[in-house]
Amino acid sequence: MNPMKRLITLAFAACLAGTAGAQTLDDVLRSIERNNKELQALGQQAEADRLATRTRNNLEDPRVEYSPFFTKGTSGVATSELVVTQGFDFPTLYAARASAARLQREAIDRRHAAARRDLLLTAKRLCLDLIRLNREARLLDERSRNANRLLELFEQRMKEGDAGILEVNKLKMERMNVQAEAARNTAAHRAALQELLALNGNLPLDFEATDYPQAEPVADLDALRDEMMGGDAALQAADATARAAAQEVAVSRQGWLPQLEIGYRRNTDLNERFNGFLVGGSLPLFANRKKTRIARAQAVSSQLLADDTRLKAEATVQGRFNELQQLQASLAAYDVPLMRHTLSLLYQAVTEGHLSLIDYCVEADGVYRNLQSQLDVEHQYQLTLAEVYKNRL
Repeated sequence: MNPMKRLITLAFAACLAGTAGAQTLDDVLRSIERNNKELQALGQQAEADRLATRTRNNLEDPRVEYSPFFTKGTSGVATSELVVTQGFDFPTLYAARASAARLQREAIDRRHAAARRDLLLTAKRLCLDLIRLNREARLLDERSRNANRLLELFEQRMKEGDAGILEVNKLKMERMNVQAEAARNTAAHRAALQELLALNGNLPLDFEATDYPQAEPVADLDALRDEMMGGDAALQAADATARAAAQEVAVSRQGWLPQLEIGYRRNTDLNERFNGFLVGGSLPLFANRKKTRIARAQAVSSQLLADDTRLKAEATVQGRFNELQQLQASLAAYDVPLMRHTLSLLYQAVTEGHLSLIDYCVEADGVYRNLQSQLDVEHQYQLTLAEVYKNRL
Protein backbone atom coordinates (compact mmCIF):
# COMPACT_ATOMS: atom_id res chain seq x y z
CA MET A 1 0.00 0.00 0.00
CA ASN A 2 1.16 3.52 -0.77
CA PRO A 3 2.59 5.19 2.39
CA MET A 4 0.34 8.22 1.91
CA LYS A 5 -2.76 6.04 1.53
CA ARG A 6 -1.75 4.07 4.61
CA LEU A 7 -1.39 7.30 6.61
CA ILE A 8 -4.82 8.50 5.48
CA THR A 9 -6.37 5.13 6.38
CA LEU A 10 -4.83 5.16 9.85
CA ALA A 11 -5.98 8.73 10.45
CA PHE A 12 -9.52 7.87 9.36
CA ALA A 13 -9.55 4.83 11.68
CA ALA A 14 -8.32 6.98 14.55
CA CYS A 15 -11.14 9.46 13.95
CA LEU A 16 -13.68 6.66 13.94
CA ALA A 17 -12.24 5.25 17.15
CA GLY A 18 -12.40 8.65 18.79
CA THR A 19 -16.04 9.21 17.86
CA ALA A 20 -17.11 5.65 18.67
CA GLY A 21 -15.16 5.30 21.89
CA ALA A 22 -17.81 6.39 24.37
CA GLN A 23 -20.42 3.75 25.06
CA THR A 24 -24.07 4.33 25.82
CA LEU A 25 -25.93 2.50 28.55
CA ASP A 26 -27.44 0.12 25.98
CA ASP A 27 -23.97 -0.55 24.58
CA VAL A 28 -22.73 -1.49 28.03
CA LEU A 29 -25.65 -3.84 28.66
CA ARG A 30 -25.17 -5.58 25.31
CA SER A 31 -21.45 -5.95 26.02
CA ILE A 32 -22.17 -7.48 29.43
CA GLU A 33 -24.71 -9.84 27.90
CA ARG A 34 -21.99 -11.09 25.55
CA ASN A 35 -19.09 -11.24 28.02
CA ASN A 36 -20.55 -12.07 31.43
CA LYS A 37 -19.19 -15.40 32.66
CA GLU A 38 -22.11 -16.14 34.95
CA LEU A 39 -24.58 -15.60 32.13
CA GLN A 40 -22.53 -17.83 29.85
CA ALA A 41 -22.48 -20.53 32.54
CA LEU A 42 -26.24 -20.22 33.02
CA GLY A 43 -26.73 -20.55 29.27
CA GLN A 44 -24.66 -23.73 29.14
CA GLN A 45 -26.48 -25.14 32.17
CA ALA A 46 -29.83 -24.35 30.58
CA GLU A 47 -28.75 -26.12 27.39
CA ALA A 48 -27.64 -29.15 29.42
CA ASP A 49 -30.97 -29.19 31.27
CA ARG A 50 -32.89 -28.96 28.00
CA LEU A 51 -30.94 -31.88 26.56
CA ALA A 52 -31.52 -33.86 29.75
CA THR A 53 -35.29 -33.54 29.33
CA ARG A 54 -35.02 -35.16 25.89
CA THR A 55 -33.19 -38.22 27.22
CA ARG A 56 -36.11 -39.20 29.49
CA ASN A 57 -38.12 -40.48 26.53
CA ASN A 58 -35.40 -42.57 24.93
CA LEU A 59 -35.96 -46.25 24.32
CA GLU A 60 -34.11 -48.73 26.46
CA ASP A 61 -30.90 -50.14 25.04
CA PRO A 62 -31.38 -53.46 23.23
CA ARG A 63 -30.01 -56.52 25.00
CA VAL A 64 -28.10 -59.36 23.35
CA GLU A 65 -27.40 -62.66 25.12
CA TYR A 66 -25.48 -65.61 23.74
CA SER A 67 -25.16 -68.86 25.70
CA PRO A 68 -22.95 -71.72 24.38
CA PHE A 69 -23.38 -75.19 25.95
CA PHE A 70 -20.83 -77.98 26.09
CA THR A 71 -21.24 -81.73 26.73
CA LYS A 72 -19.07 -84.77 26.96
CA GLY A 73 -18.41 -86.60 23.75
CA THR A 74 -18.90 -83.54 21.63
CA SER A 75 -16.06 -81.42 20.33
CA GLY A 76 -16.75 -77.69 20.60
CA VAL A 77 -20.19 -76.18 21.19
CA ALA A 78 -22.94 -78.73 21.47
CA THR A 79 -25.84 -76.31 21.59
CA SER A 80 -26.21 -72.53 21.83
CA GLU A 81 -28.82 -69.88 22.45
CA LEU A 82 -28.97 -66.33 21.06
CA VAL A 83 -31.50 -63.90 22.51
CA VAL A 84 -31.98 -60.32 21.28
CA THR A 85 -34.60 -58.27 23.16
CA GLN A 86 -35.89 -54.69 23.16
CA GLY A 87 -37.85 -53.28 26.07
CA PHE A 88 -40.17 -50.27 25.92
CA ASP A 89 -42.80 -48.57 28.01
CA PHE A 90 -46.51 -48.48 27.35
CA PRO A 91 -47.09 -46.17 24.33
CA THR A 92 -49.25 -43.63 26.18
CA LEU A 93 -46.42 -43.06 28.65
CA TYR A 94 -44.17 -41.72 25.89
CA ALA A 95 -46.80 -39.12 24.96
CA ALA A 96 -47.19 -38.04 28.59
CA ARG A 97 -43.43 -37.77 29.07
CA ALA A 98 -43.08 -35.79 25.82
CA SER A 99 -45.59 -33.23 27.11
CA ALA A 100 -43.78 -33.07 30.45
CA ALA A 101 -40.41 -32.57 28.70
CA ARG A 102 -41.83 -29.76 26.57
CA LEU A 103 -43.15 -27.96 29.68
CA GLN A 104 -39.87 -28.52 31.50
CA ARG A 105 -37.93 -26.97 28.61
CA GLU A 106 -40.26 -23.98 28.70
CA ALA A 107 -39.65 -23.64 32.45
CA ILE A 108 -35.89 -23.85 31.87
CA ASP A 109 -36.06 -21.12 29.23
CA ARG A 110 -38.18 -18.92 31.50
CA ARG A 111 -35.82 -19.32 34.45
CA HIS A 112 -32.85 -18.50 32.25
CA ALA A 113 -34.64 -15.41 30.95
CA ALA A 114 -35.34 -14.30 34.54
CA ALA A 115 -31.69 -14.82 35.53
CA ARG A 116 -30.53 -12.86 32.48
CA ARG A 117 -32.94 -10.02 33.27
CA ASP A 118 -31.81 -9.82 36.91
CA LEU A 119 -28.14 -9.72 35.92
CA LEU A 120 -28.72 -6.98 33.35
CA LEU A 121 -30.78 -5.07 35.90
CA THR A 122 -27.81 -5.20 38.28
CA ALA A 123 -25.60 -3.85 35.49
CA LYS A 124 -28.09 -1.08 34.69
CA ARG A 125 -28.22 -0.03 38.33
CA LEU A 126 -24.45 0.26 38.35
CA CYS A 127 -24.61 2.38 35.19
CA LEU A 128 -27.18 4.65 36.84
CA ASP A 129 -24.91 4.90 39.90
CA LEU A 130 -22.05 5.95 37.65
CA ILE A 131 -24.20 8.58 35.95
CA ARG A 132 -25.13 10.04 39.34
CA LEU A 133 -21.49 10.04 40.43
CA ASN A 134 -20.47 11.73 37.17
CA ARG A 135 -23.11 14.41 37.67
CA GLU A 136 -22.03 14.86 41.29
CA ALA A 137 -18.39 15.11 40.19
CA ARG A 138 -19.37 17.87 37.76
CA LEU A 139 -21.12 19.75 40.57
CA LEU A 140 -18.13 19.31 42.88
CA ASP A 141 -15.81 20.53 40.14
CA GLU A 142 -17.91 23.67 39.83
CA ARG A 143 -17.77 24.22 43.60
CA SER A 144 -14.02 23.68 43.55
CA ARG A 145 -13.49 26.24 40.77
CA ASN A 146 -15.56 28.83 42.62
CA ALA A 147 -13.73 28.19 45.89
CA ASN A 148 -10.32 28.50 44.20
CA ARG A 149 -11.24 31.71 42.41
CA LEU A 150 -12.61 33.24 45.61
CA LEU A 151 -9.54 32.12 47.55
CA GLU A 152 -7.25 33.86 45.06
CA LEU A 153 -9.42 36.98 45.23
CA PHE A 154 -9.50 37.17 49.03
CA GLU A 155 -5.79 36.37 49.37
CA GLN A 156 -5.13 39.36 47.11
CA ARG A 157 -7.54 41.48 49.15
CA MET A 158 -5.82 40.39 52.36
CA LYS A 159 -2.51 41.61 50.93
CA GLU A 160 -4.19 44.89 50.17
CA GLY A 161 -5.77 45.06 53.64
CA ASP A 162 -9.36 44.64 52.46
CA ALA A 163 -9.86 41.12 53.91
CA GLY A 164 -8.88 39.22 57.03
CA ILE A 165 -7.28 35.86 57.74
CA LEU A 166 -10.62 34.42 58.93
CA GLU A 167 -12.15 34.93 55.51
CA VAL A 168 -9.15 33.32 53.80
CA ASN A 169 -9.23 30.39 56.21
CA LYS A 170 -12.96 29.99 55.64
CA LEU A 171 -12.34 29.60 51.92
CA LYS A 172 -9.50 27.17 52.55
CA MET A 173 -11.83 25.05 54.68
CA GLU A 174 -14.47 25.20 51.93
CA ARG A 175 -11.90 23.98 49.41
CA MET A 176 -10.81 21.26 51.83
CA ASN A 177 -14.40 20.05 52.24
CA VAL A 178 -14.94 19.98 48.49
CA GLN A 179 -11.71 18.03 48.00
CA ALA A 180 -12.80 15.49 50.62
CA GLU A 181 -16.19 15.05 48.94
CA ALA A 182 -14.50 14.73 45.55
CA ALA A 183 -12.22 12.00 46.95
CA ARG A 184 -15.24 10.08 48.26
CA ASN A 185 -16.92 10.51 44.88
CA THR A 186 -13.85 9.17 43.09
CA ALA A 187 -13.63 6.15 45.40
CA ALA A 188 -17.31 5.34 44.90
CA HIS A 189 -16.95 5.76 41.15
CA ARG A 190 -13.99 3.39 41.02
CA ALA A 191 -15.83 0.79 43.11
CA ALA A 192 -18.95 0.93 40.91
CA LEU A 193 -16.88 0.83 37.73
CA GLN A 194 -14.92 -2.16 39.00
CA GLU A 195 -18.16 -4.03 39.69
CA LEU A 196 -19.35 -3.19 36.19
CA LEU A 197 -16.08 -4.42 34.67
CA ALA A 198 -16.39 -7.67 36.62
CA LEU A 199 -19.84 -8.17 35.12
CA ASN A 200 -18.26 -7.60 31.70
CA GLY A 201 -15.71 -10.36 32.22
CA ASN A 202 -13.07 -7.78 33.25
CA LEU A 203 -13.03 -6.46 29.69
CA PRO A 204 -12.67 -2.66 29.35
CA LEU A 205 -15.68 -0.36 29.17
CA ASP A 206 -15.80 3.32 28.23
CA PHE A 207 -18.85 4.68 30.05
CA GLU A 208 -18.71 8.37 30.95
CA ALA A 209 -22.37 9.32 30.51
CA THR A 210 -23.82 12.17 32.54
CA ASP A 211 -27.38 12.02 31.20
CA TYR A 212 -29.98 9.51 32.29
CA PRO A 213 -31.84 7.49 29.65
CA GLN A 214 -35.12 8.96 28.49
CA ALA A 215 -38.21 7.36 30.02
CA GLU A 216 -41.84 8.35 29.93
CA PRO A 217 -43.40 9.35 33.28
CA VAL A 218 -45.77 6.83 34.86
CA ALA A 219 -49.22 8.27 35.44
CA ASP A 220 -51.58 5.30 34.99
CA LEU A 221 -51.71 2.53 37.59
CA ASP A 222 -53.41 0.11 35.21
CA ALA A 223 -50.73 0.65 32.57
CA LEU A 224 -48.05 0.08 35.18
CA ARG A 225 -49.76 -3.13 36.32
CA ASP A 226 -49.91 -4.39 32.75
CA GLU A 227 -46.24 -3.53 32.27
CA MET A 228 -45.04 -5.21 35.44
CA MET A 229 -47.36 -8.23 35.53
CA GLY A 230 -47.72 -8.99 31.84
CA GLY A 231 -44.04 -9.50 31.09
CA ASP A 232 -42.61 -10.43 34.49
CA ALA A 233 -39.96 -13.06 33.77
CA ALA A 234 -39.93 -14.43 37.33
CA LEU A 235 -43.71 -14.84 37.31
CA GLN A 236 -43.62 -16.55 33.92
CA ALA A 237 -40.87 -18.88 35.17
CA ALA A 238 -42.89 -19.77 38.28
CA ASP A 239 -46.02 -20.46 36.21
CA ALA A 240 -44.08 -22.63 33.75
CA THR A 241 -42.51 -24.58 36.60
CA ALA A 242 -45.94 -25.19 38.16
CA ARG A 243 -47.37 -26.44 34.84
CA ALA A 244 -44.40 -28.75 34.34
CA ALA A 245 -44.82 -30.14 37.86
CA ALA A 246 -48.55 -30.74 37.23
CA GLN A 247 -47.71 -32.71 34.08
CA GLU A 248 -45.31 -34.84 36.10
CA VAL A 249 -48.31 -35.99 38.15
CA ALA A 250 -49.93 -37.23 34.93
CA VAL A 251 -46.72 -39.07 34.04
CA SER A 252 -46.44 -40.71 37.44
CA ARG A 253 -50.07 -41.87 37.31
CA GLN A 254 -49.22 -43.96 34.27
CA GLY A 255 -46.33 -45.59 36.07
CA TRP A 256 -48.48 -48.62 36.90
CA LEU A 257 -48.73 -49.56 33.20
CA PRO A 258 -46.64 -52.62 32.30
CA GLN A 259 -43.28 -52.39 30.58
CA LEU A 260 -43.22 -54.48 27.43
CA GLU A 261 -40.44 -56.51 25.90
CA ILE A 262 -40.13 -58.18 22.50
CA GLY A 263 -37.24 -60.07 21.05
CA TYR A 264 -35.79 -62.78 18.87
CA ARG A 265 -34.54 -66.16 20.11
CA ARG A 266 -32.37 -68.66 18.20
CA ASN A 267 -31.42 -72.06 19.54
CA THR A 268 -28.98 -74.37 17.76
CA ASP A 269 -27.61 -77.85 18.32
CA LEU A 270 -25.51 -80.17 16.22
CA ASN A 271 -28.32 -81.00 13.84
CA GLU A 272 -31.16 -78.52 14.32
CA ARG A 273 -31.72 -74.75 14.48
CA PHE A 274 -34.78 -73.20 16.07
CA ASN A 275 -35.94 -69.61 15.56
CA GLY A 276 -38.66 -67.84 17.49
CA PHE A 277 -39.92 -64.66 19.06
CA LEU A 278 -39.90 -63.49 22.64
CA VAL A 279 -42.74 -61.47 24.15
CA GLY A 280 -42.79 -60.42 27.78
CA GLY A 281 -43.29 -57.64 30.23
CA SER A 282 -43.00 -56.50 33.81
CA LEU A 283 -45.54 -55.12 36.25
CA PRO A 284 -44.20 -52.18 38.31
CA LEU A 285 -45.78 -53.32 41.56
CA PHE A 286 -43.00 -51.83 43.71
CA ALA A 287 -40.97 -49.48 41.48
CA ASN A 288 -43.80 -46.92 41.22
CA ARG A 289 -44.73 -46.98 44.87
CA LYS A 290 -45.48 -43.48 46.29
CA LYS A 291 -44.14 -41.77 43.14
CA THR A 292 -47.56 -40.28 42.42
CA ARG A 293 -47.78 -38.86 45.93
CA ILE A 294 -44.30 -37.38 45.57
CA ALA A 295 -45.16 -35.81 42.21
CA ARG A 296 -48.45 -34.44 43.57
CA ALA A 297 -46.68 -32.85 46.57
CA GLN A 298 -44.10 -31.27 44.26
CA ALA A 299 -46.86 -29.94 42.02
CA VAL A 300 -48.68 -28.38 44.99
CA SER A 301 -45.40 -26.83 46.17
CA SER A 302 -44.68 -25.37 42.72
CA GLN A 303 -48.18 -23.94 42.44
CA LEU A 304 -47.96 -22.36 45.88
CA LEU A 305 -44.63 -20.76 44.95
CA ALA A 306 -46.18 -19.44 41.73
CA ASP A 307 -49.11 -17.99 43.70
CA ASP A 308 -46.71 -16.40 46.17
CA THR A 309 -44.68 -14.88 43.34
CA ARG A 310 -47.86 -13.44 41.80
CA LEU A 311 -49.04 -11.98 45.13
CA LYS A 312 -45.68 -10.33 45.73
CA ALA A 313 -45.64 -8.93 42.19
CA GLU A 314 -49.15 -7.49 42.63
CA ALA A 315 -48.16 -5.91 45.94
CA THR A 316 -45.06 -4.42 44.32
CA VAL A 317 -47.12 -2.68 41.62
CA GLN A 318 -48.93 -0.37 44.03
CA GLY A 319 -45.76 0.33 46.00
CA ARG A 320 -43.75 1.23 42.89
CA PHE A 321 -46.57 3.44 41.59
CA ASN A 322 -46.77 5.38 44.86
CA GLU A 323 -42.99 5.72 44.99
CA LEU A 324 -42.83 7.03 41.43
CA GLN A 325 -45.60 9.56 42.08
CA GLN A 326 -43.79 10.89 45.15
CA LEU A 327 -40.44 11.07 43.37
CA GLN A 328 -41.97 12.82 40.36
CA ALA A 329 -43.56 15.38 42.69
CA SER A 330 -40.24 15.90 44.47
CA LEU A 331 -38.37 16.40 41.20
CA ALA A 332 -40.96 18.90 40.02
CA ALA A 333 -40.41 20.92 43.20
CA TYR A 334 -36.72 21.49 42.41
CA ASP A 335 -36.15 24.53 40.19
CA VAL A 336 -32.62 23.83 38.96
CA PRO A 337 -32.33 26.90 36.68
CA LEU A 338 -33.36 29.11 39.62
CA MET A 339 -30.70 27.56 41.85
CA ARG A 340 -28.06 27.97 39.15
CA HIS A 341 -29.01 31.59 38.65
CA THR A 342 -28.94 32.19 42.41
CA LEU A 343 -25.41 30.81 42.64
CA SER A 344 -24.32 33.10 39.83
CA LEU A 345 -25.83 36.14 41.56
CA LEU A 346 -24.25 35.18 44.90
CA TYR A 347 -20.84 34.80 43.29
CA GLN A 348 -21.20 38.15 41.55
CA ALA A 349 -22.32 39.85 44.75
CA VAL A 350 -19.43 38.54 46.87
CA THR A 351 -16.79 39.34 44.24
CA GLU A 352 -18.11 42.87 43.83
CA GLY A 353 -18.17 43.42 47.58
CA HIS A 354 -21.97 43.66 47.95
CA LEU A 355 -22.15 40.49 50.09
CA SER A 356 -19.94 39.34 52.92
CA LEU A 357 -18.07 36.10 52.51
CA ILE A 358 -19.82 34.56 55.53
CA ASP A 359 -23.25 35.30 54.09
CA TYR A 360 -22.12 33.97 50.72
CA CYS A 361 -20.91 30.70 52.21
CA VAL A 362 -24.14 30.21 54.15
CA GLU A 363 -26.38 30.93 51.16
CA ALA A 364 -24.26 29.04 48.61
CA ASP A 365 -23.96 26.03 50.88
CA GLY A 366 -27.76 25.85 51.13
CA VAL A 367 -28.12 26.00 47.34
CA TYR A 368 -25.48 23.32 46.82
CA ARG A 369 -27.24 21.09 49.36
CA ASN A 370 -30.46 21.49 47.38
CA LEU A 371 -28.67 20.65 44.15
CA GLN A 372 -27.22 17.55 45.80
CA SER A 373 -30.67 16.56 47.05
CA GLN A 374 -32.02 16.98 43.53
CA LEU A 375 -29.29 14.65 42.24
CA ASP A 376 -30.20 12.05 44.87
CA VAL A 377 -33.95 12.23 44.15
CA GLU A 378 -33.38 12.02 40.41
CA HIS A 379 -31.11 9.03 40.91
CA GLN A 380 -33.69 7.25 43.06
CA TYR A 381 -36.35 8.00 40.45
CA GLN A 382 -34.20 6.45 37.71
CA LEU A 383 -33.51 3.37 39.85
CA THR A 384 -37.24 2.92 40.44
CA LEU A 385 -37.95 3.30 36.73
CA ALA A 386 -35.29 0.69 35.99
CA GLU A 387 -37.05 -1.70 38.38
CA VAL A 388 -40.45 -1.00 36.80
CA TYR A 389 -39.19 -1.51 33.24
CA LYS A 390 -36.76 -4.34 34.01
CA ASN A 391 -38.63 -6.79 31.80
CA ARG A 392 -37.71 -4.68 28.77
CA LEU A 393 -34.05 -5.61 29.20
